[in-house]
Amino acid sequence: MRHFDFAPLYRATVGFDQIADLMDRVLDNDTPNNTSYPPYNIEKTADDAYRISLAVAGFGDDDLGVEVKENALVISANKPEQAEAKTYLHRGIATRAFERRFTLADHVRVSGAVHENGMLHIDLVREIPEALKPRRIEIARSDDVTADATRLS
Repeated sequence: MRHFDFAPLYRATVGFDQIADLMDRVLDNDTPNNTSYPPYNIEKTADDAYRISLAVAGFGDDDLGVEVKENALVISANKPEQAEAKTYLHRGIATRAFERRFTLADHVRVSGAVHENGMLHIDLVREIPEALKPRRIEIARSDDVTADATRLS
């Protein structure tokens, strides 16, 4: 396992501890014990829109859960045990319980989720508040400022 010391980052910056925590999380998820079940895709569908698609074959709508907790998207599934025992000659479709977490950036919200054809699609959109968007500042001409100053005196 790789380990990086972020102490110099903490000494030289203020408010960037989330970036160091995120890097720690990514490096921890890179371990061989971390499973890749269920397989998923993350795609960019527009400038400020994304879609996460998970392959959830064998799970019904009632077996799946999608929720947002503190800037984290948590997707979980739990299939209840069936009373009758089945005899499989080959079992390639895994229906084991899982929980998959995705860290969401600031101002990213889940706009919807749909389960179709064994795929769970979760749509995300980044909505930047008006206060954070760039805005153009009008530059007054010096003649206007001089005229205003003359009128006020």
